[in-house]
Amino acid sequence: MTIHQTPPTARALTVADAMEPLEYQISDDSTVDRASDILGSAHVGYLLVRDHNGRCEGVLTSRGLHAFRTRSWYTELTPVSATTHQRGPFAWPGMGLALARLAMQIKQLTVWPVVDEDGYTLGLLTADRVTGLLAVPTA
Repeated sequence: MTIHQTPPTARALTVADAMEPLEYQISDDSTVDRASDILGSAHVGYLLVRDHNGRCEGVLTSRGLHAFRTRSWYTELTPVSATTHQRGPFAWPGMGLALARLAMQIKQLTVWPVVDEDGYTLGLLTADRVTGLLAVPTA
Protein backbone atom coordinates (compact mmCIF):
# COMPACT_ATOMS: atom_id res chain seq x y z
CA MET A 1 0.00 0.00 0.00
CA THR A 2 1.40 3.38 -0.99
CA ILE A 3 0.55 6.47 1.05
CA HIS A 4 0.67 9.74 -0.84
CA GLN A 5 1.19 12.86 1.19
CA THR A 6 0.03 16.16 -0.21
CA PRO A 7 2.89 18.64 -0.40
CA PRO A 8 2.39 21.73 1.79
CA THR A 9 2.13 24.01 -1.24
CA ALA A 10 -0.74 21.99 -2.72
CA ARG A 11 -3.01 22.06 0.31
CA ALA A 12 -4.90 24.86 1.95
CA LEU A 13 -2.81 26.71 4.52
CA THR A 14 -3.95 26.74 8.13
CA VAL A 15 -3.18 28.95 11.10
CA ALA A 16 -0.75 26.26 12.33
CA ASP A 17 1.32 26.84 9.18
CA ALA A 18 1.62 30.56 9.90
CA MET A 19 1.75 30.94 13.68
CA GLU A 20 4.89 32.26 15.29
CA PRO A 21 6.28 31.45 18.73
CA LEU A 22 5.45 33.61 21.74
CA GLU A 23 8.08 36.03 22.88
CA TYR A 24 6.62 38.22 25.59
CA GLN A 25 3.87 37.41 28.06
CA ILE A 26 2.49 38.99 31.21
CA SER A 27 0.00 37.80 33.80
CA ASP A 28 -3.27 39.66 34.18
CA ASP A 29 -2.51 40.52 37.79
CA SER A 30 0.77 42.28 36.92
CA THR A 31 0.67 46.06 37.14
CA VAL A 32 0.33 48.52 34.32
CA ASP A 33 3.75 49.93 35.28
CA ARG A 34 5.31 46.48 34.76
CA ALA A 35 3.62 46.09 31.37
CA SER A 36 4.87 49.53 30.30
CA ASP A 37 8.39 48.61 31.39
CA ILE A 38 8.36 45.38 29.36
CA LEU A 39 6.92 47.04 26.26
CA GLY A 40 9.49 49.80 26.46
CA SER A 41 12.58 47.77 27.28
CA ALA A 42 11.85 44.93 24.85
CA HIS A 43 10.85 47.36 22.06
CA VAL A 44 7.77 45.32 21.21
CA GLY A 45 4.30 46.48 20.32
CA TYR A 46 2.31 43.90 22.25
CA LEU A 47 2.26 41.49 25.19
CA LEU A 48 0.26 38.31 25.50
CA VAL A 49 -1.89 38.45 28.65
CA ARG A 50 -2.38 35.23 30.65
CA ASP A 51 -4.95 34.65 33.40
CA HIS A 52 -4.15 33.13 36.79
CA ASN A 53 -4.43 29.61 35.28
CA GLY A 54 -2.02 30.39 32.43
CA ARG A 55 -4.73 30.52 29.77
CA CYS A 56 -4.76 33.22 27.14
CA GLU A 57 -6.75 36.28 28.11
CA GLY A 58 -5.77 38.50 25.21
CA VAL A 59 -3.19 40.87 23.81
CA LEU A 60 -2.15 44.16 25.37
CA THR A 61 -0.71 46.83 23.09
CA SER A 62 0.93 50.13 23.88
CA ARG A 63 -2.33 51.70 22.66
CA GLY A 64 -4.16 49.93 25.49
CA LEU A 65 -1.80 51.61 27.96
CA HIS A 66 -2.28 55.07 26.48
CA ALA A 67 -4.55 56.20 29.32
CA PHE A 68 -1.81 55.23 31.78
CA ARG A 69 1.07 57.17 30.19
CA THR A 70 1.61 59.37 33.21
CA ARG A 71 2.94 57.15 35.93
CA SER A 72 1.46 57.61 39.36
CA TRP A 73 0.39 55.66 42.39
CA TYR A 74 -2.65 54.66 40.33
CA THR A 75 -0.61 52.86 37.64
CA GLU A 76 1.49 51.18 40.31
CA LEU A 77 -1.67 49.55 41.65
CA THR A 78 -3.70 48.99 38.48
CA PRO A 79 -3.61 45.39 37.18
CA VAL A 80 -3.28 44.65 33.49
CA SER A 81 -6.71 42.99 33.64
CA ALA A 82 -8.24 46.46 34.15
CA THR A 83 -6.85 47.80 30.87
CA THR A 84 -8.46 47.85 27.48
CA HIS A 85 -6.92 44.99 25.57
CA GLN A 86 -7.93 42.62 22.83
CA ARG A 87 -9.82 39.63 24.19
CA GLY A 88 -11.16 36.46 22.54
CA PRO A 89 -12.33 34.70 20.57
CA PHE A 90 -8.93 33.58 19.35
CA ALA A 91 -7.62 31.66 16.37
CA TRP A 92 -7.14 27.89 16.53
CA PRO A 93 -4.49 25.82 14.70
CA GLY A 94 -6.83 24.05 12.25
CA MET A 95 -8.53 27.25 11.11
CA GLY A 96 -8.00 28.09 7.44
CA LEU A 97 -5.48 30.87 6.94
CA ALA A 98 -7.69 32.74 4.48
CA LEU A 99 -10.50 32.75 7.05
CA ALA A 100 -8.08 33.95 9.73
CA ARG A 101 -6.95 36.80 7.47
CA LEU A 102 -10.55 37.83 6.91
CA ALA A 103 -11.29 37.75 10.66
CA MET A 104 -8.16 39.79 11.39
CA GLN A 105 -9.16 42.37 8.78
CA ILE A 106 -12.68 42.66 10.14
CA LYS A 107 -11.44 42.98 13.73
CA GLN A 108 -8.53 45.23 12.61
CA LEU A 109 -5.95 43.03 14.32
CA THR A 110 -2.22 43.05 13.68
CA VAL A 111 -1.62 40.09 16.02
CA TRP A 112 -3.98 37.31 17.08
CA PRO A 113 -3.28 34.61 19.67
CA VAL A 114 -3.61 30.97 18.61
CA VAL A 115 -4.98 28.75 21.38
CA ASP A 116 -5.68 25.07 21.91
CA GLU A 117 -9.08 23.67 22.89
CA ASP A 118 -8.36 24.42 26.57
CA GLY A 119 -7.45 28.07 25.98
CA TYR A 120 -3.69 27.76 26.35
CA THR A 121 -1.66 29.80 23.91
CA LEU A 122 0.23 27.92 21.21
CA GLY A 123 1.58 30.92 19.30
CA LEU A 124 0.71 34.17 17.61
CA LEU A 125 -0.56 35.00 14.18
CA THR A 126 0.69 38.28 12.70
CA ALA A 127 -1.00 40.12 9.87
CA ASP A 128 2.33 40.50 8.05
CA ARG A 129 3.02 36.76 8.13
CA VAL A 130 -0.50 35.87 6.99
CA THR A 131 -0.34 38.35 4.11
CA GLY A 132 3.07 37.05 3.08
CA LEU A 133 2.04 33.41 3.09
CA LEU A 134 -1.20 33.99 1.24
CA ALA A 135 0.57 36.09 -1.40
CA VAL A 136 2.62 33.03 -2.42
CA PRO A 137 0.67 31.04 -5.02
CA THR A 138 -0.13 27.44 -4.11
CA ALA A 139 0.00 24.65 -6.65
